[in-house]
Amino acid sequence: MNPSIKVGIIGDFDPANSSHMATNEAIKHAAEALSMGVEYFWLPTSMLAEETGEAQLSRCDALWAGSGGPYKSMDGGYRAIGFARKHGKPFLGT
Repeated sequence: MNPSIKVGIIGDFDPANSSHMATNEAIKHAAEALSMGVEYFWLPTSMLAEETGEAQLSRCDALWAGSGGPYKSMDGGYRAIGFARKHGKPFLGT
């Protein structure tokens, strides 16, 4: 069985935003090139600003600050970055 990873993308997904769609495709291509399974999901910044946001972040193996904003809640974005640092989660900011 191939290894699998869960990637949380910090941001407010908009299918009309080409960089959001490119982020999804980049994750798929990377997983395929590495022969890995991947589950990825967008984490809305307004949700991350709430206390329950940490529960969503906890289920991720790695976090990616999605490009192409805008973020609806900068506080939610900052909290997610702080969570990654505090808990030693791999983090990519674009």
